[in-house]
This record gives sequence, C-alpha cells and structure tokens, in this order.
Amino acid sequence: MDLDDQLRRYFGTADLSAVPPQALAAGIEKMQVDLGLERDRARRFALWALLHTLGAAPDLDIAFKDEADRDAARNFMDLAGRPPQ
Repeated sequence: MDLDDQLRRYFGTADLSAVPPQALAAGIEKMQVDLGLERDRARRFALWALLHTLGAAPDLDIAFKDEADRDAARNFMDLAGRPPQ
C-alpha cells in the first residue's frame, strides 16, 4: 500500500493540510470501517498504522487478534514516537 494512494483514496488528496475538518473526519471513519472489514494482514496493518498516525487507531487488542501483529504494532508505535497502548 502506497501512503499517497491511501491518502487520496480516503481524503481526495495526498496533502492532509488541504483537507477540511469534516472531510478528514469522514475519511477517518471510512478507514475505520475498512479496517474492520479487511482480512489481509498486511493491508490491515497499513490501515491501522495510518489511523494511528492520525490519532484514530483502535486499541491493539481490538485491531489485531494475532500477538505477532500486536507486537509489530507496538514496534511501529515505538518507531513513530508514541507510547504503546
């Protein structure tokens, strides 16, 4: 998954600073729905990582059933500079 492609898919542009607040909220909500429906682990992780970056990711226990995926998410959070959930 390419980040710019995902931003364009959910927000209509790769420039988040150009997205009005209502469109940002709508895009985040759509991403959260897609995260719940996604079955591919890699795509699911990519969606979760973008949601995390936007401050809207669900808790790890909700997002990932597999412990390895939760560990990978914790590693991502460490690298991104946010405390683990």
